[in-house]
Amino acid sequence: MVAELEFLNSIPYFSGLDPAELEPITRLVLEMTVDRGELVALEGEPATNLYIVASGAVKVFKTSADGKEQILSIVRSGESFNDVAIFDGGPNPASARTMGPVVLYKIAKDDMKAVLRAHPRIALNVIKVLASRVRDLLSLVEDLSFKHVISRVARILAEQVEGETAAGPRLTQQEMAAMAGTAREVVGRSLKILEEEGAIKLDRHRIIITDKGVLQKMMEFG
Repeated sequence: MVAELEFLNSIPYFSGLDPAELEPITRLVLEMTVDRGELVALEGEPATNLYIVASGAVKVFKTSADGKEQILSIVRSGESFNDVAIFDGGPNPASARTMGPVVLYKIAKDDMKAVLRAHPRIALNVIKVLASRVRDLLSLVEDLSFKHVISRVARILAEQVEGETAAGPRLTQQEMAAMAGTAREVVGRSLKILEEEGAIKLDRHRIIITDKGVLQKMMEFG
């Protein structure tokens, strides 16, 4: 199934294109449904497609030689992944796995290059998307290098929450540990401290934000 015009119009890559320009592109963007836990991209393998998440969430991660996982980002509806490998011609720099049932739109590497040649304004959009990605990775490096684990866990909660409870797939403590660059047990202790400080409430398998101001303060914990 080809991608929907309205959805593609909301994607940063195709911002500024009118319907007449966008309509031919929809024929190059194919829809695929993927089950939970499926590997969509494997680190080190040749890159063949740019992926856009239409619904659900995908975790992008690197794996160490001993099997330890570091989650770089969680990609949600309207966001893309595998961008770098598509544009620089190298292998996938990270792996990507679905966190639940996911609908993806994919566009082949050669088709994306043809789109760029046909619509030079998209090149500026690509620069903006990749620049934003660099900022996110710099923030991750800063957190992992200089921030206390409690601060990292607080930021993860703040970024993964809409309203009072977690949006999208519920993160396990192991997944939070893989994002924070620490062990699951350390995440568990950090959550307890955040609860004691009044930032969150642990309710069975749910994490409820009780005071966003306190959570913000804990994000600055050195």
